[in-house]
Amino acid sequence: MLIQQRDRDLLIRLFAGKLVTPVRLMVFTQNQTGLTLPLHVTCQWCRDTVALTQELAGLSDKISLEVHDFLTEKDLADSLGIARIPAVVPGGVDRPRIRFYGIPAGYEFTALVEDIVDLSTGTTGLSAKTKERLRRLTADVHIQVFGTPTCPYCPRAVRIAHQMAMESSRVRADAVDATEFPHLAQKYQVMGVPKVVINETTAFEGALPESAFLLNVLSAAGELLPEEKAQFDALRRS
Repeated sequence: MLIQQRDRDLLIRLFAGKLVTPVRLMVFTQNQTGLTLPLHVTCQWCRDTVALTQELAGLSDKISLEVHDFLTEKDLADSLGIARIPAVVPGGVDRPRIRFYGIPAGYEFTALVEDIVDLSTGTTGLSAKTKERLRRLTADVHIQVFGTPTCPYCPRAVRIAHQMAMESSRVRADAVDATEFPHLAQKYQVMGVPKVVINETTAFEGALPESAFLLNVLSAAGELLPEEKAQFDALRRS
């Protein structure tokens, strides 16, 4: 059992009190039948990711789980933009813009639980100003948040990114476990976590406040208003 009994009891009460509409979880994994797979798709944490999400889904009848094979269901994976495994997609095919790459364990488990609540209630905790600016986006935005299960500050960055993706169809947000994907950590020069990379052009470290996070998103999208550009420049100098 990956979720301890005390935590299971807390989650059962949380979901019973908070969940409104059903939430669909999708997990992309590799075939567990002993097939010999290419090295680049071997998946150390796939089995545990499936087990963890199965336990989580079992805590509420409003949470359903689908497990898909990354190789044999490649067309589905490609249609959702799933690039690596394990991948957890809260919201399923209906809301495929948020995902976890790597097992959402440790502190990241909290982010997954809170994502489920937001998806079920149809609300996020973002400010009205942030929501309004996200609605006005005309460019696509891809946010990658690199973290580790032992980082207490990472879930905050993940949650802001995921909430932005919930609020705007222009935003896609990934939580990436830097320890499970060291080649990505090296590519993006992840020296500390959380590290946020937006559209391959804008990056910052640390759990920035929502307003500062938004300025980085708007900058990466090329959609800063003049007064926002002044704020962003000041932020970069600080």
